[in-house]
Amino acid sequence: MHALDILKYGHLTVAGTVEQVPESEWETPDVCGWWSTKDIIAHLASFEQALVELLSQISGTEGPTTTLDSFSESPQEFNDIQVARRQDKTPAEVWAEYVETQAQTIELLARIPVTRQRQMGLLSWYGPEYDLEDFLVYSFYGHKREHMAQVAIFLDLLVRQGEIVSEIG
Repeated sequence: MHALDILKYGHLTVAGTVEQVPESEWETPDVCGWWSTKDIIAHLASFEQALVELLSQISGTEGPTTTLDSFSESPQEFNDIQVARRQDKTPAEVWAEYVETQAQTIELLARIPVTRQRQMGLLSWYGPEYDLEDFLVYSFYGHKREHMAQVAIFLDLLVRQGEIVSEIG
């Protein structure tokens, strides 16, 4: 397993799915609970920001960890707050934030030696038997796949309703 590939393929899954969402449907609710595609991307952007802060800590780059701290304190409250913070942004702005922050995660992860990425217990709060790669697979790659499956179901519904004429890949 390679951590950079995990992040890369997770992002490609997101990008490949949301590029199929018509601009007019980005704010349609009920894609995931009451969230729209825009809200899902806002949610993923906040997770990426928390990952930037975590990877900064691991790589020895000091900086604020307000997003990571908020996530650690109350994950459900974190989701609600982070999505709400982005409500006034356009879908394009939310997407740009996600893309920019995701690129930062790649840059930061590349600075962490593979031996450190695979160090068991590096994230003591995650569990002594897990390494950073495990965390990325389950908490980021799997998380993105789950949400993009929800967006794919939404897209399928749009096709069935005739709101998208072409077949979704």
